[in-house]
Amino acid sequence: MIKAVRIHRPGGPAELVYEDIALDAPGPGEAIVRQEAIGLNFIDTYQRSGLYPLPEMPWVLGMEAAGTVEAVGEGVSEVAVGDRVAYACAPPGAYAEARRMPAAKLVALPDTISAEQAASVMLQGMTTEYLLNRCYAVQPGDTILVHAAAGGVGLIACAWAKAMGATVIGTVSSAEKAALAASHGCDHPINYAEENFADRVMEITDGAGLPAVYDSIGRDTFDRSLECLRLRGLMVCFGQASGPVPPLDMFKLSPKALFITRPSLMQYTETREELVASANAVFAMIERGVIDAEPRQRYPLSEAMRAHVDLEARKTAGSTILLP
Repeated sequence: MIKAVRIHRPGGPAELVYEDIALDAPGPGEAIVRQEAIGLNFIDTYQRSGLYPLPEMPWVLGMEAAGTVEAVGEGVSEVAVGDRVAYACAPPGAYAEARRMPAAKLVALPDTISAEQAASVMLQGMTTEYLLNRCYAVQPGDTILVHAAAGGVGLIACAWAKAMGATVIGTVSSAEKAALAASHGCDHPINYAEENFADRVMEITDGAGLPAVYDSIGRDTFDRSLECLRLRGLMVCFGQASGPVPPLDMFKLSPKALFITRPSLMQYTETREELVASANAVFAMIERGVIDAEPRQRYPLSEAMRAHVDLEARKTAGSTILLP
């Protein structure tokens, strides 16, 4: 038996139950990972609430962790017993002391990167990689807007985009978060509680607008984000922390011939080659010192409920991990 955090029905943080569960031996193509650190992400709250339905109940949450391979099943060639590995992918099940994983979804962890660092940035780092490199390919000289600039993805995106030669505008909810975002490369932090971010974007760009907006907030920022875009600009909706975007009148896009995409990491790491390339790009940015991979909050796995409460109340900044 191992300890894990499961939900028995969708709902609020109180539905997270820390309990004993059985761990079966690895099947063909699978590996057992003894987990040292587990990432906390907004997608976990979507799955817990039922916004992103899980296949069945009860179910262990969590999409990201790092640890050591303890056993492998038949036909596994990607990893071996004793390998240090990390992952950020489906299926959920990371909130546990150990778990079975498809071996093809595991990536080798460099000796220079700790399990805590990997678990704090794997999902957010690979999300940033595809957003900046493959969703809208940021070019030197571009000016972009990153919402939730002091969040996990936000801090990484600010630093990474800055290293690419971009000017970064970011929205935050407090003066403290504005300072944090600025320390990670955000050129123009905007406290949306104090000013209209769309008006401020137009001031910064002299009315030209932006080639791309990266929006993980959703309902509360969507319409004003569209106002920030230039002719044929791209709206990248990759999350909905404030709630789903209401149905869209497509004619809102026509004055500037705007584009919208609703991507997810899983679509950009569909093949093993894509997965390994994206993870290695993240590791390279950590080793170069571009990404600060140290988690800003740590909670015991047994206190996952408190971690979810704090995350949804915007009490956290940057990356958060759970420790088995």
